[in-house]
Amino acid sequence: MKTIKSIIVMLLFTVALNAQQKIYKMDKAEINDLLTKKSAENLTITERMSFYSEMFLGMPYGLTCVGDGPYALYDTKPQLTFDTTNCMVFCEDVLALSISDSYENFFNNLQQIRYKDGIVGMKTRNHYTMGDWLPENSWLLHDVAKEVAGSKAKTLTRTISHKKFFAAKGIEDMRYVKEDRTMTINYIPFDALMDAKKNFKDGDILALMFRNLDNIFSAHMLMAYNTSKGLVIRESSLSKATVLDTPFEEWVNNFTNSKKYIGIALMRVNEDLNQKGKIIVPWEISKMRK
Repeated sequence: MKTIKSIIVMLLFTVALNAQQKIYKMDKAEINDLLTKKSAENLTITERMSFYSEMFLGMPYGLTCVGDGPYALYDTKPQLTFDTTNCMVFCEDVLALSISDSYENFFNNLQQIRYKDGIVGMKTRNHYTMGDWLPENSWLLHDVAKEVAGSKAKTLTRTISHKKFFAAKGIEDMRYVKEDRTMTINYIPFDALMDAKKNFKDGDILALMFRNLDNIFSAHMLMAYNTSKGLVIRESSLSKATVLDTPFEEWVNNFTNSKKYIGIALMRVNEDLNQKGKIIVPWEISKMRK
């Protein structure tokens, strides 16, 4: 009997330890081992997103936490760090972890998500969530605003200018910069979100839409997950200076009467990829983009 009790105590301790595991307290070898083991489980990409995103809870916020590496021309911050994160980096890291089976494949998959065609540099980085990030990652994600909100979904049309964006950063060389483009995207108004709640799925990525600006769509990226406490919005928050969960209803109520924001765009992992046991290796992605 004592032996059985001892085993139960050890198992409970192990479960508690795993639940408290934080990715920002792990080294590369530990993350590699975790990726190898987790990828062998019969989980979908979004099930792994739920697992990995929870490991970021409590990570400090860092607005300019990553760059294009020490040999880049413009932004020489590291390409990867788990010391701090911001809203877009958080979503990118979770996606890259969730499609990978090793640390090296995670690192390279991350570049495929963050940069156009995986080519590292200031001009090829997917700066604009709706203008760059979603279109360049259509091999992995798609817009589901209309699918989730039906006739209550609306559209926004705005003009995105990389040339103005880079000029504001003091960059004069405009070779290989994308041309200005006028785009129309779908979004869900805040007053439609409670009715649409039942159609949200784990791993859905939200983008917070500006109400009045005409040269940018999105200000912030977040994710939605079902937990033991219900549906939550999981985000790396500038105002809270950390990664945290907020109950869905509370989050919606905070923005219902916003004068700055109008609603959210909504993105979801492609159904043909979100299959049990599915792993994506970096060298497959160029073919997946075609």
